[in-house]
Amino acid sequence: MSVVLHDSDGHRCIVFNDLVRGDDGIQANQFLIIDGAQSALLDPGGALLYTPLSMAVSRYVQPKALTYILASHQDPDIIGAVDRWLMHSPATVVCSKLWGRFVPHSVPHYQNASKGQDRYLLLPDAGASIPLGDTVIKALPAHFLHSVGNFSFYDPISRLLFSGDVGSSMVAHGQPYAPVEDFAAHVHRMEGFHRRYMGSRRVARFWADMVRGLDPVMIVPQHGLPLSGPAIGAFLDWLSNLECGVDRMGPEDYRVPA
Repeated sequence: MSVVLHDSDGHRCIVFNDLVRGDDGIQANQFLIIDGAQSALLDPGGALLYTPLSMAVSRYVQPKALTYILASHQDPDIIGAVDRWLMHSPATVVCSKLWGRFVPHSVPHYQNASKGQDRYLLLPDAGASIPLGDTVIKALPAHFLHSVGNFSFYDPISRLLFSGDVGSSMVAHGQPYAPVEDFAAHVHRMEGFHRRYMGSRRVARFWADMVRGLDPVMIVPQHGLPLSGPAIGAFLDWLSNLECGVDRMGPEDYRVPA
């Protein structure tokens, strides 16, 4: 199933939210941004998703016409099937420069030898504006949330913030994909994940302050449901004050097992 999040003047944003079936893997969302004749597929996932996702994407754009594969970080549920996308599309893989030498480990040697580094756009830590049609996609620093080289992607036309793991929630299979506005009723789906996977309150606060300046109409994470309306401000306030990651660790967590 796909949900169109934005559609105006040749600019479209689509989410694919139910391609992981049952207990086959962790629920994950994939995203497609189209502007004119160019397109970007965000966090397309691993081998589990390649076939159903390529079929779903082909309703909007043929894989052989994809311009970019955008990877927020290096995890298998983000970019594990990169070899297939490189083989069956001309897309440039966009990822952190920290992972530029690691992502090719998922690609057979003959692909690396024949197509080389011209298939990769490696982002500096400060991020970048990535040209797409008549607009750009903003790669925003999100380091240590949770990967050491991590990016969120902001679409200034739709004002959607594709936030990767930041803002993720754990939802049941079959949960309708609809924006959350009541953060207090939703936070229990997020708390355990964020306390463990976000690096620290310090970097979470930096990210939240950056996002407030953007004033997005929706925060769209890789897992679970998007946030909109009053839930956005409530989430950013909560994240800014969340004890997480290394904040919660102590010497008792680093002992030789009995």
